[in-house]
Amino acid sequence: MSKSADLIRRRENVVCPGVGRLSTLTAKSASGAILIDADGREFIDFAGGIGVMNVGHCDPDVVEAVRSQATQLLHTCFHVATYEPYIALCEKLVELLPHGEATKAVLINTGAEAVENAVKIARQVTGRPGIICFTGAFHGRTLLSATLTSKVSYKTGCGPFMPEVYRLPFPKRDTGEQLSDVALSARELDRLRAAFKDTVAPQNVAGIIIELVQGEGGFYVAPTAYIQGLRELCNEYGIMLIFDEVQSGFARTGKWGAYQHYAVTPDISTWAKSMGGGLPISAVLGKASVMDRVNPGTLGGTYGGNPVSCAAALATIQSMQKHRLNDRAAHIGKTIRERFSNMAQRHKCITDVRGLGAMVAVEVHENGDPATPGSSTVKRVSDYCLEHGVITVTAGVLSNVIRVLCPLVITDEQLTRGLDTIEQAFTHAAGTHAQSPALSGARKG
Repeated sequence: MSKSADLIRRRENVVCPGVGRLSTLTAKSASGAILIDADGREFIDFAGGIGVMNVGHCDPDVVEAVRSQATQLLHTCFHVATYEPYIALCEKLVELLPHGEATKAVLINTGAEAVENAVKIARQVTGRPGIICFTGAFHGRTLLSATLTSKVSYKTGCGPFMPEVYRLPFPKRDTGEQLSDVALSARELDRLRAAFKDTVAPQNVAGIIIELVQGEGGFYVAPTAYIQGLRELCNEYGIMLIFDEVQSGFARTGKWGAYQHYAVTPDISTWAKSMGGGLPISAVLGKASVMDRVNPGTLGGTYGGNPVSCAAALATIQSMQKHRLNDRAAHIGKTIRERFSNMAQRHKCITDVRGLGAMVAVEVHENGDPATPGSSTVKRVSDYCLEHGVITVTAGVLSNVIRVLCPLVITDEQLTRGLDTIEQAFTHAAGTHAQSPALSGARKG
């Protein structure tokens, strides 16, 4: 038995199956954009720990920062004793991600925690209970964040869910629909105004939370006109506008935050994933005029803003600046989009290429039929890629999207090799799809 197979066997013996497993991949070490499994096999990482490793695996500066901080202070709890790394990180975050004239921050551990705290802030500040979210959204797996999350398979059997949460369609075109961004935005803003009359009164809405680029939802990008209109409506009714930037932040889209593409400032925003360079840390940022109205003691937690994680995040940001990863993301995104667009010309099943910066995905339908989501083709493509040394990750409510979240330090050669493998995988998937069920089953065995 291989070391990888043995590790999976041991996992199945002791780990709750509620913790999802996307493949039989194992990991022993990693560097840059390369991951090495328990048997020593190398993989080009197009998943990046699901958007966590923008700065690359085991960035030397991050590793050294972790090592140095670990010799000085591992933990006190920020509620008990104030320490410099927490303050320094907040100072850096408000510098890079300003929310108007003055910005304040709170540090916690995960994206889901950031979302939970953002909702608490919005409710405290407005004195209202309602939260509006969107179809296709992913905001986490805790009870409140799972309520906001759209995909039902992530929360089967976990209800009842939190009250006063209202869901609207994300502003996207249906497959094959021809609408300009302006027309699409106008239609969806009208839908929101209608919801204020027949679903929830705006005077009862504390916040509207939206991913500017949906992660698990399939890399749909919110139109600029819609986000600008959303800002105007929130201003009109005193609603907190909350941007979930957990997956889209820290150079992924070619900016420190995706909101910087929109010329729209949120009241509150949430950050995590690539912020820590691989260590667990997250943040809620907000306008100081909002954050200063939060009741003392209602935010935070025992491990929130752990000093080692803070040191890692500071080193991660510094490394991103040193390597100009925002510029690198723009280059990577352009390369991926061009390759995927070319693939779409040759593979009928690819029905859409979309994204922002280096956050790019392809949507797949069987034989290009919008009525038949290509989840089986996506599975064959992903399996082929893994077999040939490339890690991919899927997305979409119907699991028919392949998204790329490769480390932004990936070399051009690694990027090309990974994209070549994905194209080969689509050719292979088309061939296996054409086989008889009996033959196809034999090949899998």
